[in-house]
Amino acid sequence: MLKKLIRKILNRLFLRKFDDIKVQKGQLFERHLEQNLNKITSIEETFFKVFSQDYEDGIIQYLIKSLSLKNIKFVEIGTQDYSESNTRYIFETMRCEGLIIDPTPNLKKKINSFLRTWKNTLTIHNDFINSNNVVEIIEKNSFEKNLDIFSLDIDGIDYWILEKLPKKIAKIFIIEYNPYFGSKKEICAPNIEYFDRFKYHSTGFCWGASLKAIIKLMKQKGYTFIGTNNLNVNSFFVQDEFISKIGFNLPNLNDLSKHTEVKFNLLKNKNGRLVSLNEVYNDIQNINVYNLNKQKLMPFNET
Repeated sequence: MLKKLIRKILNRLFLRKFDDIKVQKGQLFERHLEQNLNKITSIEETFFKVFSQDYEDGIIQYLIKSLSLKNIKFVEIGTQDYSESNTRYIFETMRCEGLIIDPTPNLKKKINSFLRTWKNTLTIHNDFINSNNVVEIIEKNSFEKNLDIFSLDIDGIDYWILEKLPKKIAKIFIIEYNPYFGSKKEICAPNIEYFDRFKYHSTGFCWGASLKAIIKLMKQKGYTFIGTNNLNVNSFFVQDEFISKIGFNLPNLNDLSKHTEVKFNLLKNKNGRLVSLNEVYNDIQNINVYNLNKQKLMPFNET
């Protein structure tokens, strides 16, 4: 029993030390970014990763510095255990307060096992979220206004949750999209309360929304699309009144194909193996998706 406890303590210390090294590396990238802030001409030049899934950490830091944000207030929905997330680097390195929402079992216990929660204020809401309860949860925790960053990534009904959020809820908004839906369609997953992409269809093809659909909705909410992460799954937006502070070239809204190129396998075949779109192409054609223009469910190949 004692050996097991000692091993657990040592593992925790090792992981924290490893995380400290990652933070130090991130801060080197961050300083380089700050020194060259006015020279950056493309979103790709901001890329670096510490705790984010891809290179979101660098994009977020560029935006924070460009908008001169301090004492960050954030909401992140869809964090899993928070070890790999869009706001963790902020929590580790800046003064901030945040709300994270995720249904991962024993979320608080898992977070407390690796995160120095005393550094800042982190509110943890450990439950499923849907379009009916999202506003209530945010308001209950006093995160409904004056936000700097809002991140949404739940591999499901992201569009319907976004639709319910107030206009201009945060200066910076990050939302996952589905690159498999292509660059021209305005479609999304149906609004099912406990949506699971692999239960909805074994390929996992249907989740989130097309990038075009998200850009259109975000425009109505007062945001400008500024680009995507390297893997083409997370889109970035800035409130219209701050867009003049963004120094790099903005995307061509008439051709989103660059941002919907699929760069890694996210679909599964009948054996549960991750495969390319070509390998399940015939299987996905009749999957029902929600056509936002016609406001009804339709087979994908008819949208």
